[in-house]
Amino acid sequence: MTLKKINAWLHLWLGLASGLIVFIVSITGCIYVFEKEIRSLYQPWQFVQPQEKSFLLPTQLIAHAKPELGKLKPTSINYGQKNEAATVNSLNRKKGTSLVIYMNPYTAEIIHIDRKSKRSNVDFFRFILNGHRTLWMGKTGSKVIGVGVLIFVCLLISGIVLWWPKKWIKSIKDQSFKIKWSGSFKRVNYDLHKVAGFYVFLVLLLISLTGLVYSYKWYSKSLYWVTSGGKSLEAKPRPLSDTTTNAVFQPKNIDKIYSKLATTSQAAGMFITLPAKSSDAIGFIVYLKAGTFYKADRYAFDQYTMKQFAGNSPLLGKYEDASIPDKIRRMNYDLHVGSVMGLPTKIIAFLASLISASLPITGFLVWYGKKFKKKKGKKPLVQEKMVLKKKISPWELKKVRTAAMQEPVI
Repeated sequence: MTLKKINAWLHLWLGLASGLIVFIVSITGCIYVFEKEIRSLYQPWQFVQPQEKSFLLPTQLIAHAKPELGKLKPTSINYGQKNEAATVNSLNRKKGTSLVIYMNPYTAEIIHIDRKSKRSNVDFFRFILNGHRTLWMGKTGSKVIGVGVLIFVCLLISGIVLWWPKKWIKSIKDQSFKIKWSGSFKRVNYDLHKVAGFYVFLVLLLISLTGLVYSYKWYSKSLYWVTSGGKSLEAKPRPLSDTTTNAVFQPKNIDKIYSKLATTSQAAGMFITLPAKSSDAIGFIVYLKAGTFYKADRYAFDQYTMKQFAGNSPLLGKYEDASIPDKIRRMNYDLHVGSVMGLPTKIIAFLASLISASLPITGFLVWYGKKFKKKKGKKPLVQEKMVLKKKISPWELKKVRTAAMQEPVI
């Protein structure tokens, strides 16, 4: 068996084995690309009338949210842009519950309250995200997806090998780069699988490789090793506050840090992680570009002394001070979801994911058509009948036959 036949055999059977997984991951990813934009259409409480004044301080928002929080402790605060609501959040990962209080950042007026638990969590996009991450099967599903994405990377590479033209002549290039919409259903389906797959090859490869970072630690470390030129991705110890000090945590410390960061940076948003334990640090993420997560300054402070922890890892420190490998690692999520350059790359990610969802379907139909096609006797070309009737010349008939021989067998 030749190398080409082995490649085709692998492409076929790996595709049949992983087709359903690829379809679910692709279609859910396609839907989730515009999650924020779609939510904004039916969640008006996300927005406020922008004003030419500063936002209220974190402790002021917490104070106004106290009646709704009750006995719950706030775990984080999120500030958006001037026309976006701020949120005071309380998340309990063990119980699977969350409380999000949407507030006007200028007046602390409560706009909306969103309570969720494991039983009441029927949010559409949460359902889609669970399918994308776990196939709605929990930890077992996440492992299945990891294997499925690895197989999909192999399918992309074997597919581009199968696509590669034997000769770079016009007739063959036309078959490789153009979809023959005027052809039969089988021909159009074949072209949709082959040609459309080629055009999204690089985008799907990038989405798949960035997705594998969340599935396998060994892959994540290997990718960092490659992008950094041989440096190891070491797990940095979590910043911890000094509990041996005699100082007492002062909530006003959060206001002081917030005010300093808000005035010294061009923030497009800010996310504050509040200490839940006596040893926890106060975390600040200052977003420098709206709609993305990678371009951000990340800080951690001792909750008692307000001492800033030094940052020399992908998840801590100023963006401009980060090394190229660390910037690439911070960019991983935005590359995966297509938000790295805003709306244009989101559209590209959406279309690529949509085509990706179609590849298992078109591929199955190609295989089914070959496997179960009916054998029919060879029918004379219509043009041959026309020669007999002297409506076209033998020379024109030869051209028709040559073109027919170059048609792909599907």
